[in-house]
Amino acid sequence: MNTTAPRIRHDWTRDEVHRLFELSFTELLFRAQSAHREHFPADEVQISTLLSIKTGACPEDCKYCPQSVRYDTGLEREALMDLETVREAARAARAGGATRFCMGAAWRRPKDRDLERVIDLVTAVREEGLETCLTLGMLTAEQADRLQQAGLDYYNHNLDSSPEYYEHVITTRTYDDRLETLGHVREAGLKVCCGGIVGMGETRDDRAGLLVELANLPEHPQSVPINHLVRVPGTPLDNVEPLDPLEFVRTIAVARILMPASVVRLSAGRTDMSDELQALCFTAGANSIFYGDRLLTTDNPEATRDRALLDRLGLSLAAASEPAA
Repeated sequence: MNTTAPRIRHDWTRDEVHRLFELSFTELLFRAQSAHREHFPADEVQISTLLSIKTGACPEDCKYCPQSVRYDTGLEREALMDLETVREAARAARAGGATRFCMGAAWRRPKDRDLERVIDLVTAVREEGLETCLTLGMLTAEQADRLQQAGLDYYNHNLDSSPEYYEHVITTRTYDDRLETLGHVREAGLKVCCGGIVGMGETRDDRAGLLVELANLPEHPQSVPINHLVRVPGTPLDNVEPLDPLEFVRTIAVARILMPASVVRLSAGRTDMSDELQALCFTAGANSIFYGDRLLTTDNPEATRDRALLDRLGLSLAAASEPAA
């Protein structure tokens, strides 16, 4: 890592980002890998695990999501998971090499009584020596403060797409709603996990717009998940045209250049990616993945396949950082 790395910018324009997307593939990956090495060890990958702790019956209408109550995807509703089940999952995750344990609940906004139950789960996971991350929907400022006081490390709340394309995917929650929650999380002193989804039928301009929004936040998200749409039967985006795989790699690379000090996660959609495509994503600056055979309610590569791929690429697992005090 270079201690004289270039300054972090928060004033990117779409024109600048388009010019990055339009670079030759080799030049773009060179710049992305160079930016990556300014801030991170070249060959380390951070491992997280994501568990759905409350599944289905979500009132939102996100067109990509099988957990929406509006779509018939065959998903069974499940109540909030009990503490011992979560604890066992955390132990298994740590044994598999994960350093962060992420928990997701299909709520629009958690009720305060639900939040207290989730805090018990956070405490249990912390006791197993893992960093903690939650995604529970929108939060009030008071709820964000409560989570920070309970020792939560990260809160995930994605922007999903550009402001212009967002309304084509979600109508029950506005872009400003999402930005407001991110503000509460940031002001509470929690680390922010925030990214988006590509391959939902958006244009390159929308992908550029998403990355500009993320990079021009008052503080870059500490973790930036870039998800490739998982097309789930029964959701409105089931039949959307697949994204060119090299365009996905370009998106990873541009995210790395715009947010060089953020961890960029190669997130949902890896089940349908070849090892070669994932290798290109790591070359483009991705340095985090989810371990485990499920991502909330969709498939994910098995941990044994991931370990084999990382070994073939000569990549090592990043060491755990200290959980929040």
